[in-house]
Amino acid sequence: MAAHFGRRLRKGAATTAVAAAAVAALSASQAPAVPGEDHGRQATAGSSAPVPDATSEDNATGNSPYYTDLPPLNSPEPSPSPTATGTPVAQGDAEAGIPATVLDAYKKAEAELRSAKPGCNLPWQLLAAIGKVESGQARGGRVDADGTTIGRILGPALDGNGFALIKDTDHGVYDGNTEYDQAVGPMQFIPSTWAWAGRDGNGDGKKDPNNVYDAALAAGHYLCRNGWDLSREGNLHSAILSYNNSQDYLNTVLSWLEYYRKGTHSVPDGTGDVPTHRSDDGSPHAKSPRHSKAPKPDPKPSTPGGGSGSPSPTPPKSPVPPTPPQTPTDTVDHLQDAGTAKLTAMAGHAFTERIGTRAETKAGKAVAKVRIRFTITGDTDATFAGGETVATVATDAKGVALAPALQAGEKTGDFKVMATVVGRTVKGVAYPVTVTERAADTLARTDDTPLTCTPGGEFADQVQVKATYKGAVADKVAATATLIKSDTDATENDKGPYFKDADGKTVRTLTGLKTDDKGLLTLPKLYADDTTGTFLLRITTAGGATLTVELKVAAADSSASPSPSPSPSAS
Repeated sequence: MAAHFGRRLRKGAATTAVAAAAVAALSASQAPAVPGEDHGRQATAGSSAPVPDATSEDNATGNSPYYTDLPPLNSPEPSPSPTATGTPVAQGDAEAGIPATVLDAYKKAEAELRSAKPGCNLPWQLLAAIGKVESGQARGGRVDADGTTIGRILGPALDGNGFALIKDTDHGVYDGNTEYDQAVGPMQFIPSTWAWAGRDGNGDGKKDPNNVYDAALAAGHYLCRNGWDLSREGNLHSAILSYNNSQDYLNTVLSWLEYYRKGTHSVPDGTGDVPTHRSDDGSPHAKSPRHSKAPKPDPKPSTPGGGSGSPSPTPPKSPVPPTPPQTPTDTVDHLQDAGTAKLTAMAGHAFTERIGTRAETKAGKAVAKVRIRFTITGDTDATFAGGETVATVATDAKGVALAPALQAGEKTGDFKVMATVVGRTVKGVAYPVTVTERAADTLARTDDTPLTCTPGGEFADQVQVKATYKGAVADKVAATATLIKSDTDATENDKGPYFKDADGKTVRTLTGLKTDDKGLLTLPKLYADDTTGTFLLRITTAGGATLTVELKVAAADSSASPSPSPSPSAS
């Protein structure tokens, strides 16, 4: 990382001047902001080089502007480096301080991701680095006790005037703007990204981009998507660039990541340092004008009446701006289902079918290299493989994008997956999906021991069965056990063996049973009343598996007694 730090401070008077100016600017920046304020970041056209093949609508911030202040250097006399980017700041320990609540949010997000996505290897210092350049750690930690910012932190309206054009997607709910979207909160999510990436990080049942716990956890999940392992440099760079598509942004975040890894400390909320330099400093908030060649003069100017005299000049033609070449996305007219079969799976199971969507021109020709966004919508806990609810896939040479495999959660019912084109407004394709309850098709006892009991006694062995579905273990399957009257009459018996409830009362039907993770179901102890004979216990599961078990209640074997007595049932 030394290369990122090298160019920022210079020897001699220039270094002193820059450091003094930075300190003064930082001090001045500590004045409190008013609630609901825009934090002043304005985007510029071409202020930092974007990475090819990424759109502002397909990242967390919409490529909004960011703070360019760089961390202080450990060395008082660093070597200049031509590759570092950002604005130098004065040396000092203050920059290592992170507001207590903000720091806690980053560390809790790391802990949760360590469990939810252990292969991602997300360091909390990466969240701190992004939080620094996006909002100055929530404007120096201006948050309440729950971690919600005091006043909204808003980026500029993404109206296309000098930066991306993203029309309103949240009806102004998050940003207060019903015409254009704006980046929101301490991690600067645009509403369209927050709609699928948002998380509840503080357990209050809400997903609020203005809450540092929610925003930090959402940023962590966002950076961990696509199976990225952030301990690998290539994956780390890809994840950061997906947050804001700029090489300068990448370099600035990496600088802060390295700095925070060397040591940080907690400071009281509201006392953190706030950056003062932005990626838009010194650039007008205006579109860049198009340039075209001046028209050539007419080589044969005409004269009035065709005679001699001063020629009348031919008015020059208005310059015509060059037409930008069409991208594959520009040619897409519609999306078409690519032969997706019925999407049904049991709760907790993977779907065997995958969604395929084809991008086509108006003439029905396939369009390759178009990004298709698949979004899970509705009341469901189903996800794509990897735990995400949104996935972006490029179409292949046949114009087909194949969504990642779906994984059913525990919620049953219907929902939809929407396929849309990234960067173009065309009608999407909705795929209906159904999650059914867990089921079993076979039940079998785990042993063949006869189940017998004497009148008024208790059965020595408990009934245990194993459930399977298509030969595989059927876990967490709902089951019912009933002592029935006969093979042809499944109504509950009113005599013979019985179970006991928590109060010791007689129960002959058990509901709410479930098989364990090995598909096993062990019933409670059975007891017998004074009635002798053969009785039936019927166990049924979701999916239709049924097993009937014989229970025998008989007097003790008289042949074992030296003084046999007649059977009580003899007449």
